[in-house]
Amino acid sequence: MKVIITIPAYNEESTIVKVIDEIKEAMEKTRYDYQILVLDDGSSDKTAYLSKKAGAVVYSNKRNIGLAATFREEIKQCLALKADIIVHTDADGQYVASSIPRLIEKIEQGFDLVLGSRFLGRIEHMPLMKRLGNYAFAIVLSQLTRTRLTDTTTGFRAFTKNLAENIQYINTFTYTQEQIIKAAKQNFKIAEIPITTRRTRESKLFKNSFEYALKAWINILRIYRDYEPLKFFGLFGLFFIFLGLIIGFWLLYLFFTTGKVGHIPSQILSLMLMVIGVQISLFGFLADMNRKSS
Repeated sequence: MKVIITIPAYNEESTIVKVIDEIKEAMEKTRYDYQILVLDDGSSDKTAYLSKKAGAVVYSNKRNIGLAATFREEIKQCLALKADIIVHTDADGQYVASSIPRLIEKIEQGFDLVLGSRFLGRIEHMPLMKRLGNYAFAIVLSQLTRTRLTDTTTGFRAFTKNLAENIQYINTFTYTQEQIIKAAKQNFKIAEIPITTRRTRESKLFKNSFEYALKAWINILRIYRDYEPLKFFGLFGLFFIFLGLIIGFWLLYLFFTTGKVGHIPSQILSLMLMVIGVQISLFGFLADMNRKSS
């Protein structure tokens, strides 16, 4: 069984060697056949050079393409290297490499995707807003996946070759939540282990917590649209129908209490809202039928 430990990196010359050495130290104590693969995302510093010197296999993007696109390339490269298990970690040293064998052991127990949960373990530092956002995402994704999850944004995870081959990604910002939702919808088994994380530099992915939250929620809605179209469009349809009914009942109230007939614009608006709602709901039915037949 071959394990590929992947590290996406962008201008991480100050930490990459330490991260690789820590992984080697952890893995040399195990029985696993492993390789370390660094995905250099168009770095302008010595990240690629130092990674090769430290003993990692390096794949370099010609330019900086972002984490989500680099993750898709990571999957492609790992499959080309005949990986049976893929372990994903970060280049900044946030995640403690000694937990990697525990991720792999959990995979060997029959799980397809194993997440390293910071909230089950110990977090050295996390801003309050980011912590609250992570709690909110965990609640929503637990409901969507019908799996109890505590950390859906963790980059420390392991997954099988089978899962890597069968999940397609559409998001252009991050892979973390999309992989979890699609894995659950395709009936892959998901588990978590507690981990310890270190305090590191500020994230390069987003400027502030609001930007991250906005992009993450858009991603969740897109996935929910694709995997639960009846619920997704049905809720929007019911919202418009409900607005139309409120206006309609208000007009009926005026008629029975005052005897006045009129308010033509309101009547038209009420009818239009209900028609729009019915059309959106029907679109959800059609999308759901198409999803189940494909």
